[in-house]
Amino acid sequence: MNESESIEFKKSLAELGEGLNSMAAILNKHSAGELWFGIKNDGTPVGMDVTETTLRKVSQSIAAHIEPKIFPEVSNVLLSGKSCIRVSFSGSEKPYYSHGRAYMRVADEDRQLSAKEIESIILRKNRSHRGWDSEPIPDASFKPDAAKVRAYVRKAGLPWTNAPTALQSLGLHVDGHYLNAARVFFAKPPALALRCAVFATSTTATIIDQHDFDGDILTLIEEAEKYILKNIRIGMKLDGLARVDVPEIDREAFREAIINAFCHRDYRDPDEIRIAIFPDRVEVRNPGRLMEGVTLRTLKTAKVSRRRNPLIADLLRRIHLIEAWGRGIPLIIEKAPQARFSEIAGVFITEFPRPQAAGDSVKKSQPRFDVTGPVTAPVTAPVTAPVTAPVTAPVTAPVTAPVSDYVGKLLYLLGQREPLGNEDIRSALELKSRRRLRETYLSPALSAGLIQYTIPDKPNSRLQKYRLTEKGREFAATALPSSFFKAEPWRTKSRD
Repeated sequence: MNESESIEFKKSLAELGEGLNSMAAILNKHSAGELWFGIKNDGTPVGMDVTETTLRKVSQSIAAHIEPKIFPEVSNVLLSGKSCIRVSFSGSEKPYYSHGRAYMRVADEDRQLSAKEIESIILRKNRSHRGWDSEPIPDASFKPDAAKVRAYVRKAGLPWTNAPTALQSLGLHVDGHYLNAARVFFAKPPALALRCAVFATSTTATIIDQHDFDGDILTLIEEAEKYILKNIRIGMKLDGLARVDVPEIDREAFREAIINAFCHRDYRDPDEIRIAIFPDRVEVRNPGRLMEGVTLRTLKTAKVSRRRNPLIADLLRRIHLIEAWGRGIPLIIEKAPQARFSEIAGVFITEFPRPQAAGDSVKKSQPRFDVTGPVTAPVTAPVTAPVTAPVTAPVTAPVTAPVSDYVGKLLYLLGQREPLGNEDIRSALELKSRRRLRETYLSPALSAGLIQYTIPDKPNSRLQKYRLTEKGREFAATALPSSFFKAEPWRTKSRD
């Protein structure tokens, strides 16, 4: 056993005062540790006379000189046949003081803290009690986007005069300072980011499509909802004579998950909110652990909600995106009973299983490719009889997970003439990068089972070419039109 940042050795009780300083230093650094008496600095036990009086003296000294109070375990331990005193302690009420001074553990030494360092510890301690959204913006030059403020005020049904007055009435301009909540709603340029992606399998190994958005909270909520709708299956039902689209995942449920993510995320964490779409599920991920007192077990049954960002929550409530009573999780469970919640590495995840992954019976249909962006919502075919009750699974589904427009271009090329080699495809798509061809076009199409090698046992052969699978031919039938390409040099190639 050696001394460390959380373990301190003292030879005898003559060093009790220094030992208490080490306790305060360890508490301020690690919140828990051990102090031993009867052991030399090199870890060699020398022993000491340990009696009930000795143990009581150590306990009383700790109670008298360590603040805030802690309740350590003081015990007699035999090491190499010699009696030693072990003090095991812990505490979370930083900063801790010994004899009126605060220390910090650095390696195996105790360094006295300055007033500024103590203030910093106190601020960090109280940070969780004061929402990030109510803190002043560090940048004194911040100016809100007046157009965004005006649009919000109108949506909230409030009177308009000017941006500073409006933000003051909303509690976002206090003592001459704008607060962080104003930045995430009204900054110019936008202060937030959203990352969305579609994956070919149930892992993040192969990305089919990825899109990053910049914007304010309200803009990114809409972008996240649109991205999910573009990349999941859409069925239909008939309401009288009107056709009503029915997403495979309840729209209210995943929209509520998106709003919750922006409302309750930890804005001190620099990571962004993420939308991850897999063949078997859709995940809404936001940085930030559950609030103190709430666990995954009690999350579904909790009668009281806690708000990490009360100002942001109030701004969303004013425009009716959330309610004051915290119905977010109950609404998700009501609309999507199969939804699951988890917390991994400080990230809270709301997961919606996709019906097909649960074995639902669905019809096949062709996806529609959009030249200017990722795949749009699948085109559905009319059902032969009216649906009188809401469906729980989509009526139609694409052959496989939605594919990007890049893969669509590749499928169109191979649908017109196959097989084609790497250089033929690069020339037709006007690509300079071989790596981009491989990662953006070929790998996703191979992973999705849409194309196959002509020489499967030698995938890296210089003579390697690609042809469509049966599944790929179904997609290629409705892929991009030939007018999309400026040149089609592959048409003149020999068929060898």
